[in-house]
Amino acid sequence: MTMTARPLHEITLLSQAERFKGRPKLCSDCGVCGGELRPMMAASCVFVNNKHEEFERQFHGRNRRDGDELLFGVHRAIHIARMRTPNLEAQWSGIITSLAALLLERGLVEGVITTKAAPGTRWAPFPFLARTPEEVRASAGNKPCLSPNLEVLDEVRAVGLKRLAFIGTGCQVHALRALEPELGLEQLYVIGLPCTDNTSYPDLQRFLKVASKSPETIVHHEFMQDFRVWMRHEDGHTETINFVDLDVSALGGERGVFPAACLSCFDYQNGLADLTVGYLGAPLPPDERWQWMFVRNERGEELFELIRPSLELGQRTEGGDRRAGIQAYVGMLRKPRKRPPLPVRKFVAWLQRSKGPKGVEFARSVIEQKLLRNLVYVRDQFPRHEQRIVPGYVYRALAYTADVYAREFGRPLARVPAEAATRSEA
Repeated sequence: MTMTARPLHEITLLSQAERFKGRPKLCSDCGVCGGELRPMMAASCVFVNNKHEEFERQFHGRNRRDGDELLFGVHRAIHIARMRTPNLEAQWSGIITSLAALLLERGLVEGVITTKAAPGTRWAPFPFLARTPEEVRASAGNKPCLSPNLEVLDEVRAVGLKRLAFIGTGCQVHALRALEPELGLEQLYVIGLPCTDNTSYPDLQRFLKVASKSPETIVHHEFMQDFRVWMRHEDGHTETINFVDLDVSALGGERGVFPAACLSCFDYQNGLADLTVGYLGAPLPPDERWQWMFVRNERGEELFELIRPSLELGQRTEGGDRRAGIQAYVGMLRKPRKRPPLPVRKFVAWLQRSKGPKGVEFARSVIEQKLLRNLVYVRDQFPRHEQRIVPGYVYRALAYTADVYAREFGRPLARVPAEAATRSEA
C-alpha cells in the first residue's frame, strides 16, 4: 500500500521509518507529496530550496532587519495576550482556534485547514477542513507531531473554496506560499504555529514515558522558560522535570528522535505566516496562559484586530544575558557532554533558573541554540545542501559567535562556498 492510499489519521500514527520510506532524506511530511500537488514538491519544499527571504519580500514587503527580527522574523508588532475567557481544552487559552472560528462566523473564509486529534489518541494530529466554528473550536489542543496538513488542499480544490484560513507550521507555510498561485484563492489567511524538533507519534510517546511518571494521563506539556518541562495531568495536577534531568540518551539522542528535516529547519518562529501565535517569550507561570503574537503584515493586523476584543493584553518581560551561555553552547556542539550525575544536575538546574535568561531573552537564547545546532547538523550531514536550505539571516543572527565557532570547529561561521562543501552526505 502506498502512503497516498492511507487515510490521513493513519499516516500520523506511523513511525518515522514507515512515514519516510521512499521519501527524500530531508522531509517533514508536510502533505504536498501525498496529494495532487505532488508535482509542485521541488518548487515548494523548504528542504529543496529555501525561499524564505524571497517570500518575506513578497508577503511582508521587506526582509528582516538587524536585531530581534533576525531571530523572530519580520513583524510590525509583538503582543502579549490571552483570551479573556479561556478555552480550558486548549493548550494555552485558545487564541488560535477562537480566531479561526471568528473568521468562519464573520464569513471571511469558507473553511479552515487545521488539525484535530486522530481517533483514539490525544496527541496524534488528524488534518482536516473545518467548515463550521464548532468544528474549529473542538479541535483545540496541541498535537505536537508531524502532520501532512497540506494534503487537505486537495479537498479545498475539489469543493471549490475561494476563501481559506490555514493553521500550520513553518515548513507547511513555506510550501503553501509557493503553492498559493496554483490554488486560485480570493483570500488566504495564514496563522502560524512556532515549531521545532517535531517528531512522529510513536517517538512522542517514547519521550513522554521518559519524562513522566504517568505518561498516559498527560493532557498538556510544554518546554518552559524556567528550564523545566511542565506536564498537566487529567486530575489537574502539574508534574515538572528539569531540562537537564531528561535522559535524551534513552531515546537515542536528538538525532534518533527528531527527523533530519527538523534538524535542518531555520524557521522556529514561522516567519512567513500573517500572524504567529506562540508561547516562547511569554511571561511565566504557564498556568496563567499568556502567549505572544507576532503581527507580520497587513493581513496579520486584520487578524489581530478581529480577535483583539476577546483578548486581555499583558506586558513583555525579559532578564539575564544569554550571550555567554550561547558561546559555551558552541563548544558543547563540537564535543557533546555526557549526562552529569544528579548533584551536578541539581546545581545546573538551580543556576539556570536563578541566573539564566528569562522572558524574551530566553526566547532569543532558545532560537539561537536551534540555529547553531541545525547549522552544525546541515554542515555535518548535508554539506552540499547548505547553499539551498540555510537562509542568509541565520549567519547574521549568529555573527557574534563567529570567533568561538571558528576556534571550536576550525572553519568560519559564514556561509561555506558551494565548491568547498565536498564531504559526502550521510
